[in-house]
Amino acid sequence: MSAAELDNSSSPRAHKRRKTLDMAENKDPKEMAGATLDKGHEAYHSCLSSNKEWAAEYTKANPDFFGKSAQGQTPQVLWIGCSDSRVPESTILGQAPGALFVHRNIANVISPTDTSILSVVEFAVGAIQVKDIVVCGHTKCGGVNATLGNSKLGILDVWLQPMRILREKHHEELEKLGDPEEKRTALSRLNVQAGVDTLRRIPVVIEAMKERDLQVHGLIYNLHTGLLDDVETREDESRKETRASTFTLQ
Repeated sequence: MSAAELDNSSSPRAHKRRKTLDMAENKDPKEMAGATLDKGHEAYHSCLSSNKEWAAEYTKANPDFFGKSAQGQTPQVLWIGCSDSRVPESTILGQAPGALFVHRNIANVISPTDTSILSVVEFAVGAIQVKDIVVCGHTKCGGVNATLGNSKLGILDVWLQPMRILREKHHEELEKLGDPEEKRTALSRLNVQAGVDTLRRIPVVIEAMKERDLQVHGLIYNLHTGLLDDVETREDESRKETRASTFTLQ
């Protein structure tokens, strides 16, 4: 029934229906479709609103910031971390946009055949010439937890294979840890150490370490405290020389 067919009725109910139909008939179809699509996506729209507020506040505090930022970037640190939403690098380090060059993936796995991370390292070290590389894992990592389990996860099984190899290699060491949380944190540390080792075998990194003192660090972010803990990654000079002679390419 259209609004016109209700014109002769004077009941409150008919009036209400007539008003509703009038609104529907005059509503832009695109607006109605947009309203339907937006339902359930409030978080996304909240992000957009927050972005406008953040940009306005940042501009007020630093009027020249965005103009300078648009001219180029000179980050001093390459951060390689986990995709986990609870470990936002710029936030936990208290850094402004432009301070860090960033690569993140599931469980901060560093594979010598991953062209994505190799491209990031090549650009950060060779072109931007960062002074430090950080590999950061974290407690309560879902990827680590999956590696310690034996459930099939599809493509993730391929991605997590380097960490599963670490689990195999350090089986006795990990099994001695009775507390599951300690075991997860221990594997997170082993994964960070393995990542640092892999980075130190990349030719562009070897060259930068030798020529301009590039350093590679390992950290673990503690979700319980919000603090970063250092992971032991020191090595003696003989190992450095052996690695350099093995992996340096001419």
